[in-house]
Amino acid sequence: MTTTTDPTTPTKPADALDVGALVGQLTLEEKAELLGGSDFWRTTPVERLGIGKVWLSDGPHGLRAQAEDGDHLGLLAADPAVAFPPAAALASTWDVDLLARVGAAIGEEARAKGVSVVLGPGVNMKRSPLCGRNFEYFSEDPRLAGTVGAAFVKGVQSQGVGTSLKHFAANNQETERMSVSADVDERTLREIYLPAFERVVTEAQPWTVMCSYNRINGVFASQDRWLLTDVLRGDWGFRGAVVSDWGAVYDREKAVHAGLDLEMPSSGGLGTRRVLDAVRSGELSVEDVDLAVTRVLELVAKAQPALADRGSADLEAHHALAREAAARSAVLLQNDGVLPLDGAATGTVAVVGELARTPRFQGGGSSQVTPTRVDAALPALQDALGERLVFAAGYALDDDAPADQVAALRDEALAAARAAEVVVLFLGLPDAYESEGFDRVHMHLPPQQTALLEALADAGARVVVVLSNGSVVEVAPWRDRAAAILETWLLGQAGGGAVADLLLGRANPSGRLAETFPLRYEDNPALGNFPGEAGHVRYGEGLLIGYRWYDARALEVAFPFGHGLSYTTFDYSDLAVDVLDDGPAPRVRVALTVTNTGERAGHEVVQVYVTDPESSVFRPVQELGGFGVVELEAGASQRVEVELDARAFQFWHPEVSRWVAEPGRFGVRVGASSRDVRLEAEIELAGEVVVPELTADSTVEAWLAHPLAGPPLRAQLEADPAAAGMFFAPEVGVMMRAIPLRRIARFPGFPVSEADLEAAAAQADAAYRAGAR
Repeated sequence: MTTTTDPTTPTKPADALDVGALVGQLTLEEKAELLGGSDFWRTTPVERLGIGKVWLSDGPHGLRAQAEDGDHLGLLAADPAVAFPPAAALASTWDVDLLARVGAAIGEEARAKGVSVVLGPGVNMKRSPLCGRNFEYFSEDPRLAGTVGAAFVKGVQSQGVGTSLKHFAANNQETERMSVSADVDERTLREIYLPAFERVVTEAQPWTVMCSYNRINGVFASQDRWLLTDVLRGDWGFRGAVVSDWGAVYDREKAVHAGLDLEMPSSGGLGTRRVLDAVRSGELSVEDVDLAVTRVLELVAKAQPALADRGSADLEAHHALAREAAARSAVLLQNDGVLPLDGAATGTVAVVGELARTPRFQGGGSSQVTPTRVDAALPALQDALGERLVFAAGYALDDDAPADQVAALRDEALAAARAAEVVVLFLGLPDAYESEGFDRVHMHLPPQQTALLEALADAGARVVVVLSNGSVVEVAPWRDRAAAILETWLLGQAGGGAVADLLLGRANPSGRLAETFPLRYEDNPALGNFPGEAGHVRYGEGLLIGYRWYDARALEVAFPFGHGLSYTTFDYSDLAVDVLDDGPAPRVRVALTVTNTGERAGHEVVQVYVTDPESSVFRPVQELGGFGVVELEAGASQRVEVELDARAFQFWHPEVSRWVAEPGRFGVRVGASSRDVRLEAEIELAGEVVVPELTADSTVEAWLAHPLAGPPLRAQLEADPAAAGMFFAPEVGVMMRAIPLRRIARFPGFPVSEADLEAAAAQADAAYRAGAR
């Protein structure tokens, strides 16, 4: 048990913080000061009014609390805390209950420490496999990221501690992250890069949202009013405070007007002076300042109950939870039957790889946790296998190791393998390969490691590869040389014991990929558009990131999104799809029976994908609509239900700028991965017929499609033989109907005059809107 004190304590009882009254008692100078940090981690107090300061701290996968003034990049040590698996691993569980439990444990540690806001989770999309911070993000799919992210937030905040949803928004690379402009169209933003944030906000209401460093279409996120006010608060109903990423503010006065409430860390008074100067010059209104101050004070008020009653944190219990989460996160990519290594039935096992005894359990940068302990896989395997285990380091973690050292390590590994029935080879990315602050330059494993694998396979060894990495790596060149591949990501401080449990069959692999493994880097959707040039990165792939891209291009992949094997097998049957609500916001229930047809208990992740073959706009081949996790004993069956909400069928309509579910047929695919579809059904939805606003500049096609303006125009055109032949002929008609009506009306002999178009359009549109209501 641990309870560590800190100078951040409540200065007044929680019920004494009357935010409305306090705003009226503050001077303009005090208000401006409240909008920035007092040091690296804490807000600014106003002692004369009893307003205390609150502590914000890193911690998306474990608390990184620096009791004194510290740094944001993890260069200085933090107090010990339990290091859980990072987001890349946790997302592979697809388990909202587990994510909530991990969040609650981190919240409990934060509360005991006196931390009021945990800076996380990060729900940015994995646009490119090379993003150096992919280990800290959940998925390439916004629904999966948003769903598990919301569960994590609910877990943390159940302890009276807030979260900071980050990095808002379109922060998908580390290269030039503080200045690059992510140039992306609105439909792509709405359907890919914003939905995870939206789901967390609407389902979990995080106390804060953290703006990102980058620009979006030329505007810094920290001063983007469309993003921070119109979308976040207006469209989604966010009620908390917006905090800057550390050092993300460009023009403080513009940021206040945009809706950024708290600048972190302390700017040494610069931000305060800029706010005061802007108010006095009339550039910034007092109302904007008061609104931001109110939100900061509401944050302070929310923190008071937990600060007054911190409780304690059971670190041993949290370590056990970290081990459970690690075991659930690993993904068995392939297995020819060599796994599990069942006790006495397995002969000598050679464990090869420095990563087996020197684990890489977390990523680098601001999320680096000082763990309470670290379990390596090698000691756990030695405890289980005893004298039947031999170990060889096999390689150095330094790519620049001398050639003679590399050769000696390889020879030692080959000698160990000759005496073994099975070789368990630990491969992965060293710290230098991926971290916050820089992007990867390739997807390869270190050359020492792949050369060792080839040498072992050439020597006839039966090799089980255990991967340790924060983002996908290229496996296609060597996967056929391995009898099994266990992807363990970065598994936190208890990962070593979890890996041993999985290899030995004490735990059954149940993770499913939250990101696609391409055959090669050149196949990935961001190629040519990542990381950009001249201060801009063009999101040229649009909607097609991750599996959406590989499906649309019919590309073979190494391992598809959602993939993962088990030591047991599951059968799907008796699919039933029921439309619960129809119309503009449809709701559909998918039910099926899942049966464990193997000899071990296990977890199955049931994935439901939706297709829209009749859409009026381009849509991905399929999109994840919902999912569920079921645990079954051997031979057991269970009915599983997955509800698909309206967003599973809607797209962001570019002409009416809102979400729309069109009428027509939709496909429902149920599978064990995006490419392992077991059951299919088709449904018909009434949806919503959308008629875009009609103007004189609308095309002839749009006019003809309008329910009120279309029939009379069609009658006029059909009454004129020349016009009828021009607009309805099979070939030329397509071209003519694509011309704006205003321009075609200027043609000699056209039966409708340009002068009548504006009035006709306005009248028809108004009549339709009135009738639609």
